Amino acid sequence: DTFRVFGRGEMHFSILIETMRREGYEFMVGAPKVLLHEENGVTMEPVERFVCDVPADYVGAVMEKLGARKGDLQQMNPQGDRMRIEYLIPSRGLFGYRSDFLTDTHGEGVMSAVFECYEPVKGEIPTRLCGSLVAFETGEATSYALFSAQDRGELFIEPGAKVYSGMIVGRNSRPGDIDVNVCKKKHMTNSRNSAAAEEALKITNVHVPTMEEALEFIDDDELLEITPKSLRMRKRVLETELRKKLAAKKRAEANS
Repeated sequence: DTFRVFGRGEMHFSILIETMRREGYEFMVGAPKVLLHEENGVTMEPVERFVCDVPADYVGAVMEKLGARKGDLQQMNPQGDRMRIEYLIPSRGLFGYRSDFLTDTHGEGVMSAVFECYEPVKGEIPTRLCGSLVAFETGEATSYALFSAQDRGELFIEPGAKVYSGMIVGRNSRPGDIDVNVCKKKHMTNSRNSAAAEEALKITNVHVPTMEEALEFIDDDELLEITPKSLRMRKRVLETELRKKLAAKKRAEANS
């Protein structure tokens, strides 16, 4: 069965999801979407009044991201060595922005948003500029494979994690998805030496997402799988070849 749940932002959803999870439910959720409505034949979308307080050195990075997300600057007020900035921005422009905001302000920024009004839809908004690292093999992640995969981007799993084909195991540092083999093992020439060598591999680019971060990250063709014991992100279509065919078909339709 499928249910549509209405709420107020990723945190609101995460509270409901965590409650159901603790009660023993297993389910999957898709990427959140804003509620649109028609006024006189025009499609309208919700707009937020976004206010943030950031160190002056990071104002440029914040304004660049908000501008790309269709934000409309309302005012800027210096406060010592910090700047208070106010924008009107579509609600969908804030999806996935919290992580970027904390990164751009080195964790020193403070942000809040409240519903302002409905305005005509402002067009496409690039809320996620990176792709996913997707496992194409079912098994157990190894240090050897993850050590190689970490050059592609940020990893979401650690050695020993159980993975399956179509599961999202990391964030690609570039646009587009990449299929990776995180279960690959080093060829055994000397079992004792090989085991010692694998233990010596340093995996430094790992971040296991929280529920809110996972909800922010997933795209329209992805799902967040939730069980009482684990959180996993996955593609809607698990089969690698079928995903590639559907992606090629979508590109062809877009170009026609």
